[in-house]
Amino acid sequence: MKKLFFMAVMIFGCLSFKFADAQNGFGIGINIGSQPDWGPVGYHHARFYYLPDIDAYYDVNAHQYVYNENNVWVHGGTLPPRYGNFDRYHSYKVVVNQRNPWEHHEDIRTRYGGYKGRTDQRNIRDSRDYHYRDHWKEKGDKHS
Repeated sequence: MKKLFFMAVMIFGCLSFKFADAQNGFGIGINIGSQPDWGPVGYHHARFYYLPDIDAYYDVNAHQYVYNENNVWVHGGTLPPRYGNFDRYHSYKVVVNQRNPWEHHEDIRTRYGGYKGRTDQRNIRDSRDYHYRDHWKEKGDKHS
């Protein structure tokens, strides 16, 4: 009987570990501290932002932009000069929590393209929400 109980515990433990590993593999969790201060307020987890004003993406965890260059999706730490007038703080960002959203770009553009030109979204920098305290902590403030 002890062997059967021990075997059941081992199997359950292995299955639980694999389930937790799968959850982490899909990016489930909180990444508020990884989000840039120009990101939208209200999301505990954001994998990508779709930026309808420039029809591009921002990879939150890699801190890289993903934009189309001659029909190829390019990943880079900065945007190319053609986006020089793009204002990250006053443009609309759509949170997209799926792997490689550019592979479904036409669907995403169709669904969220109507947000192009909107400037009414609050960003993390301007929030006083406790969750974003690391983004808005003033210099010289000794409180955590």
